[in-house]
Amino acid sequence: MSTRELTHHVRVLAPSADRHEEILTPAALDFVGRLAGEFGPRRLELMKERRRQALRLAAGAPLDFPMVTSAVRADPDWRVAPPAPGLTDRRVEITGPPERRMAVNALNSGADVWMADFEDATAPTWANVVGGQLTLLDAIERRIDFTTEGGREYRLGADPATIVVRPRGWHLDEEHLEFDGRPVPAALVDFGLYFFHCAQRQIDAGCGPYFYLPKLENRYEARLWNDIFVRAQELLDIPRGTVRATVLIETITAAFEMEEILYELREHAAGLNAGRWDYLFSLIKTFGHRTDFLLPDRAKVTMTAPFMRAYTELLVRTCHKRGAYAIGGMAAQVPGNGPEAREAALAKVRLDKEREAEDGFDGSWVAHPGLVPVCREVFDGVLGDRPHQLDRTRDDVAVTAADLLSVRRIGGPPTEEGVRTNIAVALRYFAAWLRGRGAVALYGLMEDAATAEIARTQVWQWLRHRVVDRETVLRLLDEETAALGAEYPFAPVDEVRALFERTAMAMELPLFFTPDAYTRHLVRYADRENGRA
Repeated sequence: MSTRELTHHVRVLAPSADRHEEILTPAALDFVGRLAGEFGPRRLELMKERRRQALRLAAGAPLDFPMVTSAVRADPDWRVAPPAPGLTDRRVEITGPPERRMAVNALNSGADVWMADFEDATAPTWANVVGGQLTLLDAIERRIDFTTEGGREYRLGADPATIVVRPRGWHLDEEHLEFDGRPVPAALVDFGLYFFHCAQRQIDAGCGPYFYLPKLENRYEARLWNDIFVRAQELLDIPRGTVRATVLIETITAAFEMEEILYELREHAAGLNAGRWDYLFSLIKTFGHRTDFLLPDRAKVTMTAPFMRAYTELLVRTCHKRGAYAIGGMAAQVPGNGPEAREAALAKVRLDKEREAEDGFDGSWVAHPGLVPVCREVFDGVLGDRPHQLDRTRDDVAVTAADLLSVRRIGGPPTEEGVRTNIAVALRYFAAWLRGRGAVALYGLMEDAATAEIARTQVWQWLRHRVVDRETVLRLLDEETAALGAEYPFAPVDEVRALFERTAMAMELPLFFTPDAYTRHLVRYADRENGRA
């Protein structure tokens, strides 16, 4: 794309910083502008449809497998694209933000895939957004090595993990970039900048531009992504079908359209992933007004709950029916410092991964390099030398709509300790997020935005149905706010508490905590007189 062809320029409203010019080139911004111009209006319409669907379900409309797409589900012949280079064996995947130190550790961890996460594990400050793109570019160019001020060296190994990028969800804007007077959709920023700078580089390195797609709610949102892939490949003269995308099934509505989502993306599809915390978060957002969807303490909602078993078994069956990989959920444990704590954490991970491998998953996620060996050992025991178990078609699985919605079978009142834990986790995560950190170790787990979302929405649900009284929540909030200030004197305690009250204690549940918090706290404009600051 030559400079003389630039017709869709994007305005940068943020202050510049070191090396930003390497990412925010005129041609790269024009590429992002082309995508925003062509696909931004469709994205807005899909966001309106999300709201309409939410209102229909809140009014009592049934949620079921779509009748209109029954022919797609019944057709036995269609398949997704074959596995792409670097994605043939995915038995261990590690996730984390595209921050330089964590990137080197993840790439060297021994995992097969590293998901560079611009979404839940990244607080979207402008420095993090552009810095993450620089990290990826440097990793692909093998110039990511560095030494800390303390003398610790970080060096990229000879056989790093395959990079898969997770852009932000469709619901988010990037306020620091403006096209046609509007913020650019954040998903198009993360995708577009990476694709422009790294797609051909990845192909030259023997892989390709690969993505994880978060928080899709239906087949139309998958179709939008597929059309974006087609157009992006066309603009940069990259062969159609080079892109591969794995979709996180982390909303309840998407669980009813797994086959349709794969069908829409079939020339670019690589698989589906079971995003467990966001899935529970979606259940509360969608059905939080109903008492039969009242969840107990978060720790009691395990993957063995009947409705969670239905969701994961349907995911494996759907993927293998269509030649797609099924990737299991996150093991978020952080191995403890002492031998007993470490063994306890590894034992929990082992049980979780054994269940997934035995159910037919082709691989799974971990959040910490210390968990890679146990995940690999478990999947090695089932897969052996095979790169997957697509031959396990799970024809024994038959999941109904009622099975996916049978939440009441694990119902129960929350305990005070459960309420306290949710408040404590949400406050501590908010404090880190507001200071620019999106992945945080809390109470032995590596937490991200999905954890904060389920924590704060559970409190909202319990208050709504009066299984916890407001006075108790306020008392615990006082105590945990004071504890936060004592532990972290630098924490913005007032802002953190206000964020919790707005997102967990209001009459109406905000769909996400991130858009409002982002606009209030993380947006920094270069021109304070442009009328948008």
